[in-house]
Amino acid sequence: MHLSPDEIVFCQYGAFKLNATIVYTWGLMTVMTCGSMIITCRLSTEHKRSRWQNLLEIIVTGIENQIRDVGISKPRKYIGFIGTLFLFIALAALFTIFPVYEPPTGSLSTTIALALSIFFAVPFYGIIEKGFVNYLKSYMEPTFLMLPFNIISELTRTIALAVRLFGNMMSGVMIVGILLSITPLFIPLLMIVLGLLTGIVQAYIFSILATVFIAAATQVNEHNKGVKNG
Repeated sequence: MHLSPDEIVFCQYGAFKLNATIVYTWGLMTVMTCGSMIITCRLSTEHKRSRWQNLLEIIVTGIENQIRDVGISKPRKYIGFIGTLFLFIALAALFTIFPVYEPPTGSLSTTIALALSIFFAVPFYGIIEKGFVNYLKSYMEPTFLMLPFNIISELTRTIALAVRLFGNMMSGVMIVGILLSITPLFIPLLMIVLGLLTGIVQAYIFSILATVFIAAATQVNEHNKGVKNG
């Protein structure tokens, strides 16, 4: 049993290590990229559509509605980023049904990278919506004394996101590994199913938190637009 896919080293040359985290992360991204190309290559704009396309549109619409419910009025701008986060984490958990596979989200380096993507995405979308100056001003609301606290908040929530996802994903892998070594086969199989469910839930929570942070960075501008239009 491995505590982290970082411990599985396929090859090493000097200080460079090609471990399972790197291999499975790039493998998962390749699967997602090829899968998206295959799924979308035959989409139709006609009224008569395949059942597969109808199902795909229902899923995308559902994600858009979920993003809108969180507080973002134009969810289509963010569905690519938030949807990709959800799919990456969900598929990382789903592929644990393969014995040789180690989920890259079981490595702290992967969860830190995911959290950092949100850390940079929040100001990126905030600046797009508000403008650079107005976004910086939001760090000094309601008073300039809040500036250091808002900066600390940005850093701590990034760390919390990374550690939370890492802890939840790694604990599931550890539990299954322990049960495989001390119990019959059917009990670990039940735990694997539970682990898959947990992985989907963690993907959903992580994506919702990302949406909440982006909504907080953009909603003030939307409110101001409404005041001006009124």
